[in-house]
Amino acid sequence: MNFALYWSLIFALLSAQSGFSFKYPDAKNDSVVDDYHGVKVKEPYRWLEDNDSAETKNWIESENKLTFAYLESLPSRPEFKKNLTELWDYDKYNAPIKRGKKYFYTKLSGLQNQAVLYAADKPYSQDAHVLLDPNRLSVDGTVALSGYSVSDDGKLLCYGVAAAGSDWNEWKLRDVESGKDLSDVLKWIKFTSCEFGKDGKGLFYSRYPEPEHNLKDQNYFNKLYFHKIGTAQSADQLILENPNEKEWEFSPQVSDDGRYLIVSISHNTNPENLVYYKDLSKPDSPFVHLIDSWGAEYSFIDNEGSMFFFQTNQNAPRGRVIAIDTNKPDTADWKELIAQKDEILHSSNAVDGAIVCSYLKDAHSELALYSRDGKTQGQVKLPGIGNVSALTGRHADKEAFYSFVSFTEPTAIYKFDFSTKESSLLARPQVAFNPDDFVTKQEFYQSKDGTKIPMFIVAKKGIELKSKPLPTLLYAYGGFNIPLLPTFNPAIVAWLEKGGVYAQPSLRGGGEYGEDWHKAGMKEKKQNVFDDFISAAEYLIDNHYTSKSKLAIDGRSNGGLLIGAVMTQRPDLFAVAMPEVGVLDMLRYHKFTIGHAWMGEYGSSDDPAELKYLLAYSPLHNIHSGTKYPATLVITGDHDDRVFPAHSFKFASTLQAAQPASAPPVLIRIETRAGHGAGKPTSKQIDEAADKYAFAWDGIQQ
Repeated sequence: MNFALYWSLIFALLSAQSGFSFKYPDAKNDSVVDDYHGVKVKEPYRWLEDNDSAETKNWIESENKLTFAYLESLPSRPEFKKNLTELWDYDKYNAPIKRGKKYFYTKLSGLQNQAVLYAADKPYSQDAHVLLDPNRLSVDGTVALSGYSVSDDGKLLCYGVAAAGSDWNEWKLRDVESGKDLSDVLKWIKFTSCEFGKDGKGLFYSRYPEPEHNLKDQNYFNKLYFHKIGTAQSADQLILENPNEKEWEFSPQVSDDGRYLIVSISHNTNPENLVYYKDLSKPDSPFVHLIDSWGAEYSFIDNEGSMFFFQTNQNAPRGRVIAIDTNKPDTADWKELIAQKDEILHSSNAVDGAIVCSYLKDAHSELALYSRDGKTQGQVKLPGIGNVSALTGRHADKEAFYSFVSFTEPTAIYKFDFSTKESSLLARPQVAFNPDDFVTKQEFYQSKDGTKIPMFIVAKKGIELKSKPLPTLLYAYGGFNIPLLPTFNPAIVAWLEKGGVYAQPSLRGGGEYGEDWHKAGMKEKKQNVFDDFISAAEYLIDNHYTSKSKLAIDGRSNGGLLIGAVMTQRPDLFAVAMPEVGVLDMLRYHKFTIGHAWMGEYGSSDDPAELKYLLAYSPLHNIHSGTKYPATLVITGDHDDRVFPAHSFKFASTLQAAQPASAPPVLIRIETRAGHGAGKPTSKQIDEAADKYAFAWDGIQQ
């Protein structure tokens, strides 16, 4: 059947079923023209950047009315919604931390909207008591626990909450024994932890100045403060700032022995930072600039007195561990403890005198143990091929906890005993499916320039892969040195159970193979990421997993940029495209919220040389009227203060105006009281997943 004719028939059928007329909302076409170094660029939907205007709110309401009526009419949606609700109904745990004599952890039971924070004498014990239940903080479940920290003696809790998916956090303090909040409230906080001092009388944190428009304004001039328990935030002591560097961000960390405050300073999302420290045992001691030049990343692991241990990519793009004696801090005196390996050093922890290193080998995890002098002490045996998504433990602990997850195994929690060198299972959820019914394999394909790229392919056993084209969902990210690893998602299981295939390639730009892999997909080399993804699609088609008419593509945030770029570069290659919370306007992204921090990754239109390549792939600026684009579901949240939702608003309006009348639909789903994704309540996650997967499934069935 002709693809355009197929969608025309679907439109007619769904219009008859639902009683709505498939007509895109009117969106005025402004005459805005920007001049970028002599290059004139039209932007007819600039007015959608004013998300508070009545005009924009009316547009959002009209688009949502059309979109949700259409999605409700999709034949497969009821089945997806039912299956997703059943699959989502399981207990979700995180790895515990130990403070004082108690263990602290979160657990989300079944279909609860938000995870609950517990305190217990033993992890996951029956006598655990609820320390904080965010489900009681809002009627609709949109207030989430965004993070927490506990004092060394286990008596005080500092916790952050975020409303409607915002990155803005409000931090409060709670007495662990009584469960009652103190009077302390800390506001205008983003992207930081609260770090208790050793005596528990105060904590360190960073914050931004209060913005005029908290969902839109740029975030500059981060500052580091000390808050004394029981006082107002206005009385907090400013301990570190740099008024000459508005992009600097300060991340505090108190050493396990409580003696040092270590501050990591970043100025963008590139893996590089400065390191300052302060001796907390000496009143009014100055900050020491231990590492005062950019060019490499340093993550503090632990210390033995004046000897500091760091994980770094300095002279080691795949990572290594070094020791720096603060009494002899010159680089010539730095000592390498754990040399760079073929595998990628993903993270490092110090527990019971050992250094636990989590490595990535072809995008799945391995755990290795080393002594403080760098001697190998063997490996931690893992349950299979998957991802160690968290490992907790401190210098004096005799045990560590880690979570292990795969595409077909939900997150399970294990305890590692350093005396026996053995792991034991603490918590494994029961899900309404059999993991043995599915198979995961990893294949390698060549990108456009010949680079070998790994790709996970997951399917239900019994499906004859490669025998005929199957409905396939291709998902990727490719940026910010972030590795896309195996993880469990009930929505993917629902897709697999229905007979679909899920594919996840490890694109350049990510962190699967270290900093060289990252640099090969950033700035002027960003096109490599898009080529890697297009080659993945072509591999799946050429090897008879799927066909163009049965291939759906999906990505979030930087992955939303990926989907926007490839669907505008190769609209013929995909049946369905779903760019979610995407960075889609590459000429103005840095003008909103924290977007300026991404200039190290993408470049900036303020630079004439960088403008050239940004304009070449910017999804918003590469939509051409009359081109038939895939069926498109743009997804965003009205409270997204990380990737400003106007990216999605402008992209959807431009694409709707360009798409021929007989071509597949272009819709935008704007979740209300939702942000970039963090803290989204379970009910909203299930509804969104049912919409997404029904849109994809019905869009590729012919």
